[in-house]
Amino acid sequence: MSPFALHAVTYLLAFAGIWIGSGLAIKAIEKISHSMRLSSFAVSFLILGLFTSVSEFSVGVNSVLHNDPEIYVGNLIGASIVIFLLLIPLLAIMGNSIHITSAFGGMNLMISLIVVALPALLAADGKIDKFDSGVSMAGYIFLAILVEAKRGLFKSLGNVSGVPMKKLGKEIIKIMIGVGIVFVASRFVVDQTLYFSGLLNVSPFLISLLLIGIGTNIPELSFALRSIFDRDNQVAFGDYVGSAAFNTFLFGALTLWYGKTVIVTNSYWISVVALVSGLVLFYFFAKSKNTISRREGLGLLLIYFAFVSIELLIH
Repeated sequence: MSPFALHAVTYLLAFAGIWIGSGLAIKAIEKISHSMRLSSFAVSFLILGLFTSVSEFSVGVNSVLHNDPEIYVGNLIGASIVIFLLLIPLLAIMGNSIHITSAFGGMNLMISLIVVALPALLAADGKIDKFDSGVSMAGYIFLAILVEAKRGLFKSLGNVSGVPMKKLGKEIIKIMIGVGIVFVASRFVVDQTLYFSGLLNVSPFLISLLLIGIGTNIPELSFALRSIFDRDNQVAFGDYVGSAAFNTFLFGALTLWYGKTVIVTNSYWISVVALVSGLVLFYFFAKSKNTISRREGLGLLLIYFAFVSIELLIH
């Protein structure tokens, strides 16, 4: 086997590890939340959104350890683009529209989309510093408090008396194993990204934006498929928004941990325009009839394909 083929196979196996590990952790979380009879949307937004971002977190930690922060910047921006311009549109097209839950009534929807857009907006000047870090984390915390105030998830979490401790311990062990698998697999993803960026003479930011952004959203993709078959897209939608919003928190936390100003050397304006225009369209679609229809999903999907085509043509 040639060195190129060996690296390609390693890349694919690493993404398979992310699929297996994240799936193990997410199923355990689902079982715990079901046993405790928690709000499905609150769980999907605040808990599943966090755990489906385990792969982004692991890639981010490994990229900081490798002293190449452009990888996590590209990955987190790319992941949010994939969620809002690929996964949610696919869910709307294949699931015959998405109903926007009442949790996003009033200003909550606008605040959620602003929080999701923050990493791209803050990276627009090509530099990410501690101020950007603080703004990102504060934005997510504010949004999480709004959702919690409306759904009362943490009050429900105190009611664990109905859950057998043996069963709870078993699921917690599964979560730990799953997170461990994802972390190890993500280390290989970062290694191979650096290899292919050098081989193809493109920046790690671009590969992270286009490729790892899809790879680390494998858990969210599995949610889309499951929701379509179960004809229940509310859990998937809550997870998507929660995951994209938590990516903003990770963006700030990883920048704070890195401790230095991150310089983005690749062209970032295309991703900024794609994400912001997609989120603006999403807002107006959602506000019109509190749904994302098949036609509106197709419009968002076309923005994603235009974004990928432009990036590939330029680089």
